[in-house]
Amino acid sequence: MATAINHEGGSQSHEAPFPPLERITRPAVDTDSAAYYLGRKAQTLRTWASKENGPLRPIRVHGRLAWPVDQIRKILEVSHA
Repeated sequence: MATAINHEGGSQSHEAPFPPLERITRPAVDTDSAAYYLGRKAQTLRTWASKENGPLRPIRVHGRLAWPVDQIRKILEVSHA
């Protein structure tokens, strides 16, 4: 998570590390993004992919995992904007 510190006033503001799921237009996201949206650790998603026992299946692109956004939305019951 990005944190900006104002050294004069000492206040902190937090920026979201990922855009809201409703604004994602790509067909798939990487493991870290998917884990963020699903509220899980990235390693949990890698285990799901390895054991093929999770609530969604990744797409493998050149040896990397890509998680379908439409399936993430369906699990979380989030509509596309």
